[in-house]
Amino acid sequence: MGPLVPYLISNEFNLMIALLAGIGFGFVLEQAGFSSTKKLAGLFYGYDFTVLKVFFTAGVTAMIGVILFAHWGILDLSLIYINPTFLWSALFGGAIMGLGFIIGGFCPGTSICAAAIGKLDGVAFVFGSALGIVAFAESFPLLENIYLAENWGPLLINEELGLSKPLFALLLTAVALAAFYLTHLIENKVTRRPTEVTPKKRINYALAGVLGFFLIGIVGFTPSKEEIVEQRVSSPKRHASYAFNEVTSDQLAFEIANNFHQINIIDVRSPEEFEAYHLPLAINIPAEEIMDRKWQKIFQQRIKSNYFYADTDSLAKKAYLLSNYAGRSSNFLLKDSPENFRKLYTNLTPPQANASKEITNTYQYRKKLAQDMDKLVKAMSNLNKPVEIKTVAAKGGC
Repeated sequence: MGPLVPYLISNEFNLMIALLAGIGFGFVLEQAGFSSTKKLAGLFYGYDFTVLKVFFTAGVTAMIGVILFAHWGILDLSLIYINPTFLWSALFGGAIMGLGFIIGGFCPGTSICAAAIGKLDGVAFVFGSALGIVAFAESFPLLENIYLAENWGPLLINEELGLSKPLFALLLTAVALAAFYLTHLIENKVTRRPTEVTPKKRINYALAGVLGFFLIGIVGFTPSKEEIVEQRVSSPKRHASYAFNEVTSDQLAFEIANNFHQINIIDVRSPEEFEAYHLPLAINIPAEEIMDRKWQKIFQQRIKSNYFYADTDSLAKKAYLLSNYAGRSSNFLLKDSPENFRKLYTNLTPPQANASKEITNTYQYRKKLAQDMDKLVKAMSNLNKPVEIKTVAAKGGC
């Protein structure tokens, strides 16, 4: 279940889901006729293109679903694992598998499906696959250089062609529809049994194609969730009309000194600016990272209040608004700049001898808060770092 484990689904329950998904997948393969060598080999001899149609349909459907869910902010594409491309091993391995497919009439998945229902040719193919695995493992030292040669890393075809995801999806969907039509003609020619496409089937095919193009059009011509959020949180009108919970430097200093265990002070500037100077007990979450999964525990909790600050009022307000989309925490905004806070509590200037009692009392109050904050910083130097959620790409494949 990829990124759902272990955050939403336990490792134990994940095995149960995998078992049920495997049973369902095997059932679908069997119902589609993929346990029959005649149907599978028909792809190479031109009399049955069911395999091509099924895999093309599955690929196009998954592709459209992925880019659409990513467009709506439901799916994080960074969590999807992309198999690295090893050119020579892919070419040699593909050739060997293709040859085995033609000779045996199965691929690894369909052979297990056939063996599961008691077909002896499926059992023989699975046994042969096991021998091949053992032979490869034993001879790996001799094959290692070829296996690891031409490592091109994780490649995406649309990026290599310089195409956007929606445009590539549009072209691939068109290619799939064309392939369905051409393979239909080839089947009729090879079998010499022309199959009539009924008006109902034509309508169904047309609707499927139109729906695919329509969904791709949504991705290509409408703004993504990320773009909508960015526009909203960066709008000056939004900043002017929104009721921010604002606090002064004195109020925040009091909270740090007396209620540090109930607050998070969040510096939304760059790491370089944070290192140059930051408020006591502050953590650095640059504004552009607030929506990242690794910080979700900070913004989805309701126990601590989050206090945001930055050098500019617009950046601090943008981060504040982004946190509303990232979670449900209680948020506050520092009205002053960090430089002003530094002037009041780090570079605190004693009042003149003839200063008024109010000024002297304010100085003593701030001096006491500054001393308390300094003690806290020394005592908690290793305790104020937030726990990040490490994002792990979901690995898998056929």
